[in-house]
Amino acid sequence: MLGGAPFDPQDVASFYQGCPWCYIGKRRFEQALADFPGREQVEVVYRPYQLVPDAPATASPHRAWLAERYGPQSVAMDAQVAELGRAEGITYDFDAALHANTFLGHRLLHLAEAEYGPAVQGQLKEALLAAHFTDGVDVGDRAALTDVAVSAGLDRERVTAYLAGDEGAAEVRAQLAVGRELGITAVPTFVFEGKWAVQGGQEAETFRKVLDQVAAEIGERRPAPVQIAPAGEACADGACAI
Repeated sequence: MLGGAPFDPQDVASFYQGCPWCYIGKRRFEQALADFPGREQVEVVYRPYQLVPDAPATASPHRAWLAERYGPQSVAMDAQVAELGRAEGITYDFDAALHANTFLGHRLLHLAEAEYGPAVQGQLKEALLAAHFTDGVDVGDRAALTDVAVSAGLDRERVTAYLAGDEGAAEVRAQLAVGRELGITAVPTFVFEGKWAVQGGQEAETFRKVLDQVAAEIGERRPAPVQIAPAGEACADGACAI
């Protein structure tokens, strides 16, 4: 979000997330933001999106799940994503990664934003991505999630109590519904000021152009839409582009 206004579910939904491309998209966006003169006025908020909302509570090996879904080509899919990730400083370990239901993780991100603010939420998001894609952590397990949250600066007792109940669940479901209402069908999707959307793990230079154009539109108060590149690599309906 550009500017410091409070979040309005109808206004901002930056970084709908949930797949390996989200990690790459996050890194590329951060590169663009670091080079953006108005970066101090940009507030980044993460909103939930579940590619496989009916994923079982018990985690399973990522490789086996992907092979069942895509067959032999799944190995090449992972290899290509891993290669692109290395260029962004990301280490994917798909042999160790686990396919898990992400709802609890989204609840934690909601807690982080509500009680600690967007900056800490961003730290938690990075920690969750690393835990899931690099360290082979079961991000559907409460104890494991608690350790990840503590590493990102959240209070252990608060997180333990929070995950033990249903606190935040209704709010996350409401945000998932907002994503559907906004027409989000793939991740990562970046929404700027509730008006301009960029889908996929675009190159950093594309994100920089969008930031510049959005800032210009806001400054000039013109309603014309930002012109963006075609959708980049993303995941939709449980499937990931390569």
